[in-house]
Amino acid sequence: MTAILRISGVTVCFGGVTAVDDVSFDVAAGELLGLIGPNGAGKTTIMRSITGIVKPDRGKIELNGERLNGYPTHRRVRLGLAISQQLVRPFREMTLLDNVSFATGYKKTEGPMRAFFSVARKSNRERARDLLELVGITAQRELMASQVPLGVVKRMEVARALALDPKVLLLDEPLAGLNSKEAGKLADTVVTLNERSLTVVLIEHNLSEVMRVCSRLVVLDNGRKIGDGSPKIVMDDPLVRTAYLGAMENQNATA
Repeated sequence: MTAILRISGVTVCFGGVTAVDDVSFDVAAGELLGLIGPNGAGKTTIMRSITGIVKPDRGKIELNGERLNGYPTHRRVRLGLAISQQLVRPFREMTLLDNVSFATGYKKTEGPMRAFFSVARKSNRERARDLLELVGITAQRELMASQVPLGVVKRMEVARALALDPKVLLLDEPLAGLNSKEAGKLADTVVTLNERSLTVVLIEHNLSEVMRVCSRLVVLDNGRKIGDGSPKIVMDDPLVRTAYLGAMENQNATA
């Protein structure tokens, strides 16, 4: 399959610490890829390198064959990247509908003249309603973001990302903080989005859901790629199992 997103030899250093060390992997168009690894593995650093928040010391990142290195985040978004962050930051005193409507108007801000003459909001709100329905929270659309539980806010955050019409959706731990029922439902929603031909890269610590929904896994540990392949094959790899078991033992020792 054709690679829509390509990470080639990316290395990121913070001072004397190498957070990501010569990592390479492709994401095929229409794929649901899980990017996993213990805490401190380099997953979020890779994600921030893709979105332009972090500048790699070496390597290149390409979207649809176009090199993104040096592009600011807003330009990458307009080329087809969108991200739903682990820590959601909605406009808390706006309704869910208004939160998403605000995002659907992104094309109107491409230039000052277009922004000046684009004042109608009806089409934005209709698009926002469709997206809220797609992620399963249309019934709560008139509630303030401050009035709904975390699971609903996280779904709204996904809807805001979808409002940018992405070619690739990056999800940074969307299941964090959710109970098993909420996590399962949101994971099912991610599958539904992927079935609509949306390419998804999922960073997640909930291994049971990752194993259930992802077609392929890339595993990082201490900044290096240690696994790449189908979920079962990757999780049966002794190197991957050691990385996870070692992380669990360290957590138990410090508890």
